[in-house]
Amino acid sequence: MNLRVCFFTGSRAEYGLLKPIMRNILSAPGVDLQVVVSGSHLANEYGATCDEVEGDGFAVSKKVDIELHSDSPAALCRSMGMGLTGYGKALEELQPDIIVILGDRYESFTMAAAATVCRIPIAHIHGGEVTQGAIDEAFRHSISKMSHLHFTCAEEYRRRVIQLGEHPDRVFNVGSLGAENIRSLHLLAKSELEKQMGFPMGGRCLLITYHPVTLEKDTAAKQFQNLLEAVDGLEDVRMIFTKAN
Repeated sequence: MNLRVCFFTGSRAEYGLLKPIMRNILSAPGVDLQVVVSGSHLANEYGATCDEVEGDGFAVSKKVDIELHSDSPAALCRSMGMGLTGYGKALEELQPDIIVILGDRYESFTMAAAATVCRIPIAHIHGGEVTQGAIDEAFRHSISKMSHLHFTCAEEYRRRVIQLGEHPDRVFNVGSLGAENIRSLHLLAKSELEKQMGFPMGGRCLLITYHPVTLEKDTAAKQFQNLLEAVDGLEDVRMIFTKAN
């Protein structure tokens, strides 16, 4: 019987990092790839990016909709409850030999909790990192404590996972997936990018991303206003704002 390796993805933020590994698993002899898709992948508000996963040639084993239509604390708690129920059912049906979870999002934490209850080993990628001011850090360290294999992207993070009590023989510093993926990324020429966006960049251009401090309450509007005021006085600069993640 082939080894069943299940990958969990709850958003395109971690899917972009996981995709090359999933392709390698898909072509590996003696291994069956399973894919569980959830979270913002299944929400129209976030682009229904499950279509991208399937468009990349991956057969989705299970779709678990956690009705991610609001980011209020009560709504997220409700989604986490739905996730715990749905992920447990999916794992019971798929019976993977190991599940791969990346990062620190609450969907990933909930999947890790379900896998722990189902007694399925977890391989955790990007453990040991620090995200100051974000609830993600608590989720990440919690996932590490529920995991059996750890793949960190720097030696400092490897040491931190070991400090959490994990056995050094099961913690591996494998480097940054994002940096590795960039090496194989097809880059557009500047003119092609400008045409796609309908946005001439000019001489000076800023790419700006604001990410809220999720451990604080109702501070995002004021902080974003401060950001706008900081860039308002700049002259002869074109600006591109992205959404968080």
